[in-house]
Amino acid sequence: MYHVLLVSHSWVRWLVLASLVFAISRAYNGYTSKSTFSRTDNGIRHWTATIAHIQLVIGILLYFQSPLIKYIMASLKGNLQQFELAFFGLIHGSLMLAAIVVVTIGSAKSKREQIDTHKFKTMLVWYAIALGIMLIAIPWPFSPLATRPYLR
Repeated sequence: MYHVLLVSHSWVRWLVLASLVFAISRAYNGYTSKSTFSRTDNGIRHWTATIAHIQLVIGILLYFQSPLIKYIMASLKGNLQQFELAFFGLIHGSLMLAAIVVVTIGSAKSKREQIDTHKFKTMLVWYAIALGIMLIAIPWPFSPLATRPYLR
């Protein structure tokens, strides 16, 4: 089960990032060109949030199955001084949860806006903030805090 969750979490990450980048570019283009917020735009808004929520559920399941997290919880005292343990034990999960909350708020606010340009702007701002948080919290292969491969 752990391995399936780990691989799924690794691959779905790219769907989350791609959908966020696509939604941000679509919102930017719609906002700058003063386009109508179409049914397609609304679908992109919705599916971006949905994919992010799916990733969150996989991440939460993975968190409680992870041998690293089990080790941290078993010997919590003093272990958070090591960067990788601190990263996965606290930083990664907290920032990703915050990013998903930002996506959710942005999606809900955008959905409730009445003016099309406000819908695009709301989606653009909130999704861009979420993307920034996610890029910080991902354990990239070049990260000094915790390195993981691009794909598992």
